[in-house]
This record gives sequence, C-alpha cells and structure tokens, in this order.
Amino acid sequence: MAVFILVSGMFTGPHVWEETAAQLTSAGAEVHTVPLTGLGPGDNRGVAPAGTDLGTHIADVLAVIDSIGATGDQGGQGGQEIVLVGHDYGIHPALGAADRRAERIARVVHLDSGRPQNGVPALAAVPDQLLREELAAVVGTDGADGELPSPARDEWQRWGSTSGIPDAALDRLTALAVPQPLRTLFQPLRLTGAVASLPVTGVLCNGNGASIEMVQMLVGFGDPALRALTDPGVTFFELPTGHWPMLSLPTELARVLLRAAAGEGHRLVAPGSAEPPAHLRPFLLDVPEVPRERTANVDLYLPDADGPRPAVVFVHGGPVPAEARPTPRDWPTLVGYARYAAGQGVVGVTLDHRLHDMADYKRAAADVAAAVDLVRADPRVDADRVALWFFSGGGLIAADWLSCPPTWLRCLAASYPVLAPLPGQGPVDGRFRPAEAVASAGALPVVVTRVGREMPGIAATVEQFLTASRNCGADVRVVDVPHGRHSFETLDRTEESREAVHRAMRSVLAHLKA
Repeated sequence: MAVFILVSGMFTGPHVWEETAAQLTSAGAEVHTVPLTGLGPGDNRGVAPAGTDLGTHIADVLAVIDSIGATGDQGGQGGQEIVLVGHDYGIHPALGAADRRAERIARVVHLDSGRPQNGVPALAAVPDQLLREELAAVVGTDGADGELPSPARDEWQRWGSTSGIPDAALDRLTALAVPQPLRTLFQPLRLTGAVASLPVTGVLCNGNGASIEMVQMLVGFGDPALRALTDPGVTFFELPTGHWPMLSLPTELARVLLRAAAGEGHRLVAPGSAEPPAHLRPFLLDVPEVPRERTANVDLYLPDADGPRPAVVFVHGGPVPAEARPTPRDWPTLVGYARYAAGQGVVGVTLDHRLHDMADYKRAAADVAAAVDLVRADPRVDADRVALWFFSGGGLIAADWLSCPPTWLRCLAASYPVLAPLPGQGPVDGRFRPAEAVASAGALPVVVTRVGREMPGIAATVEQFLTASRNCGADVRVVDVPHGRHSFETLDRTEESREAVHRAMRSVLAHLKA
C-alpha cells in the first residue's frame, strides 16, 4: 500500500488534511502530513525563524521522506510507494524534495497547483497579479524578511475559490491560518532535473477554473511547454469543487489520491497523435467558398452583393500561445462562421488579437477595437450596421461594448463565453466584467449560445451574466445546446448543434438587417 506525504499550501498546516488523511488511513494507507516551518502545529506555528525560505520548507519535506525508511528501489523499501502530494504553494517544497530524493518517490501529485519550473519563485504562481506586484514592490524596498499576513475570512477568494467549503470549515481555516514567510515566495526553486522522470498526477478543481477539457484544449494549441503533459506517466483527475478539496470533498479527494497512487487517471492526447485538436476539426456546416481579403491581422469574407453590406466581426477566445499555428483567424470555426455570414449577404470578419496571457486583455481589446475601426472604414461595409460575436475567453472583451454600446452596434453575440473572471486565474482588470457591464447595455440586443456540457467554471459565469441581465431588463436571447460542449461546432456534429448555429445566426442577422 502507498505511503502518502501531504504538503499543505500557503498560510495552512497539517490540520487541513485531517479528514482526507483519516480516509486514506482507513483504506490501509500510511499517511504523513508535513509541518512546514512556521506553518505547522506546536510552538513554531505562526512564528517562522528568521531566514525561513523555500529551502527551509524543502528540508522539512526531506525530513519526512527520510523518516519513512532506508533507500531501496524506487518507491521505498518493502514495497512501499511514496506518493508526494503538494497543494497550492506546497507543490514547490514537494517538488524540491522529490528532485533530491527521486529514487524514493513513486509519484508526485499536483493538487490544484501549477507546474513550478527551475529558477522560478513561488510568487509567480500567486493568482492575484496585483498582489504579486504589491509584494515585489515591498520586497524591493524592505527586503524579503517580512511576512504576508494570513487572509481574513472574506479574503480567501483572493487565493482560490472557496466553493464547497462548509461555513464551519472556512471559519476554522481562517482561525488557524498563519502568516506566510515572504522568503518562501521569493526564493527561486532549484531543480536538477531528476524530478522530471517521475510519474505525475494533476488533480484539478473545476470550481477554481481548471478542468481536464481546458488543459487538453491548451495542449492542442501546440504550446511546446505543455507537451510534457501528454507523457504516458502523466494522469489527471477532476473534482467538482473549489481550491480546497480537502475541506470541501475530503472523502472524494482520498479516493482520487488512492487511484492516482495506482496509476489511474485520464491521459491527455498529444497534438498530431490522433485526430486534430478540437479547434482544428472541420466546421459542422457546409458553407460556401467566398472571396477572402487579408489586411494586417484582419480577414474579410465578402458576399456576392452590391453596395455597402452589414458586417459581423467574429472575436476568438484565449489565451492562445503566440506561437500557435495556424493563428485563430484561420481556425475552421471562425472561418466557418465568417463564410456562413457572407453566404447570407453580410461581410464576415475574422481577426487575430494578442490575448496570449491573462494579463493581455487590455492589449487584445485594443486589437479588437482597431479591427472594428478598419472594418467600418471599408467602403463595402455599412458602417452603421455591425455586430460583434465573441467566443470562449474572448467573452470578457465584450464588456467594453456592453458598457457603452455605440449606435452602429446592432447586436452582440457570445458563444460558450467566459462572462466573468474565472477563479484561480487571478483578477482581471475591472473593465472586463460583462456580468457587471450588461447593466449599461440599454436596448442592445444580446445573443448568448449556452452549451449544456460546459466546463463548470465557465458555466457559472454565464449564469451570473444571465441573472444580471434579468435583473436589469437587458435584451438577451439564449440559444441552448443541451448536449453541446465548449467548441461544439467542431466537437458535436449533431442536428441539435447545427440548428443552434442556424438559430444564433438568424437572430444576429435579423438585428443587422432590421
């Protein structure tokens, strides 16, 4: 039976693992929770000695590993298999220790945590960009010997979604939280590379904004940095909860950890190893071949019609790696919609914008605005009859147009959109919050295509938007695809999906031609 070593995240100690550890023990496993210096129980809780840094916490994990038994074959002595679990910040000392004792570790489990890299400090994984900048400024002035205060009860959301945590557990989490030594966040992680050979499991918490489907989509974009996730030794699980599953779903988490120890889990598909990734599969409709004109980052698909024509500008989602090829404006879904629009007598427009990272929304929004200006200036376009249609992560950019819709914007559409910042991805500039901006949309018609098999985190933002739109009386029509998935136009080639695309397009065109 496996030996589990559990390493907690920022501000927390072994107490967060109590229920999950009990479940693992009852299943016959041996469990050790790591008391990180300054964060663990006893006299040192909340009192980190001067100089406590990431190296200190790596040493804490090493001490537990070394206490389990003498070095033998990989996985330990006597058939014991050490499974090292790191949650949140805890994955940094866990990886540092695994790298130094790779021969002892059977598997590393990343519990709703990132993929720390050699030379990068834990600060880079803090989801709140503003907080990262604030801390960097403080350290730049006063050095890194201070502490980061523990969150108040209503501040935990800044570190991850608290979805699913019972009130009593959240109260206890807050009461037992302790300050985090700043040096643990600023000291770079140093890895020799030995840890790279170990089997890995990622446990994603979809209430915190991550999902297996989302990771597969990112892998499909071809980012070389993510290709390692398709290795046969890498598996994934997904839990329907927020960032602290040991508090919200302790029994379910224990079951997942036992399955991970057995080598079970979902394996990702490498680009080019089977059918194309979702974004490069054929569009579900047969659409006409029409002339395309390319100017800079904008493509026009032109109808066979005289005189200025209305236009629909299709705005892709993201973030998309800058190196992704083909670029989004050539993806079958965007091209398919643009050709469909042109076949109906309006100008279809696709573009590439620079949403390569969550911090790029301002830049991407500027790209979209410039593309719209370019389109409206074209003499073949009726500048007073334009619609904008947003997809996926591009949905946040819609806030600009909802908050102050120009008179020429006849309709705004959004398909499987992100309509509020996702938890776990850090705060986005307050400007990009469609669920709030819809209160200022006035009479602007909005068409939302909602898929029934959406990623939970994204589905929650759509419901938030629809609730806000009902409260303010906005003109919102919903086109439902009950059995559709995110990117259903290439994944779900069903009659239901085809009819949804037709209904959404008919609605947009009706507003354009009114």
